Amino acid sequence: MPLKAYGVLISRVVGTRREGATDTPHYQIHLTDDTGTHYRAAVNVLSQQQPSELLYLVDEDFHHPVTARLDGLQSGWNALPPGPGGPNLDFVRGNLFDPGKMRTLPPDVSGPDNDLADLLDHYVQRAVEDQDARMYLFGERFGPEPKIKDKVFGFLPGNGVHDIHMNQGSSGRFKQDDGVWQDGGLLIRFPAQNRWVAIFLAFQSQAWHTDDVTGQPIDEVDTSRPEPGSQRVRIVAALVNPVGPTPEAENVTLLNASPDPVDLTGWHLVDRVGQRAAVPAGRLAPGAALPVALSNGVQLGNHGGQITLVDAGGLKVDGVSYTGDQAAREGWTVVF
Repeated sequence: MPLKAYGVLISRVVGTRREGATDTPHYQIHLTDDTGTHYRAAVNVLSQQQPSELLYLVDEDFHHPVTARLDGLQSGWNALPPGPGGPNLDFVRGNLFDPGKMRTLPPDVSGPDNDLADLLDHYVQRAVEDQDARMYLFGERFGPEPKIKDKVFGFLPGNGVHDIHMNQGSSGRFKQDDGVWQDGGLLIRFPAQNRWVAIFLAFQSQAWHTDDVTGQPIDEVDTSRPEPGSQRVRIVAALVNPVGPTPEAENVTLLNASPDPVDLTGWHLVDRVGQRAAVPAGRLAPGAALPVALSNGVQLGNHGGQITLVDAGGLKVDGVSYTGDQAAREGWTVVF
């Protein structure tokens, strides 16, 4: 079953602590919201399952429609209902980043700038030093515990967020927490620079093709993380905001990047809320591009959105996202 208390904590970073050689080391972050309430964020830096090193990806200039969906949320804890309607994160369906670009790091070893705790510290300490910076921590809330002091920073009541990592496609006993639109992550907003930094973490044991309802691995298919540049067919462009009144004639352009023809029969384009438009049946020649007119209620909103390409078996082939700024110029095609 999915996480019981998924949401996002919006707060200011006031301190950190690194845990050394333990069975489950964490990078601990001390935060406060605008009311003075204290929180602790426990960020995994080591997996209990093999391979033990975590996957990570950092985007130092993160552009995605999820940041606009965070506007209006209050400082402190914000519970997020399940589903794609809000600012929820989903590493598979949200097209937040290219999973093939994730890398591994050991949790905490001697020497500078050579482990996951060092990497987290590099960005979190910048948030400590910037009074205006705010951290957005996605995961599951724990507490508040009125009579129990926080075990790391000592504040009362104990209170915070954990599971700040991918929360689907798990194996063993961790499958009980699987779900969709409930992945964890760290976003840091630096207002003076008009910039977002995003940090995403996952376990090497997790699957990257998951059930759209349960978030659990799909049986009998290769669920491993895609290799960089391995997508045979890619979404390369989209006419999101055509000239003229609604209904607009939106389209998405596909490219066969492989050296072989690809049969697109049964393939679909999917928008953020799950509406599907059929891709024309037939073979797409090597190097050929195909504009696909959207139908069946699929919509590319002018305030940002996601586009996903799935094959005849319903498995994700490619996915992109675009922001409201990219869609603002009427008649211009967004190039990915």
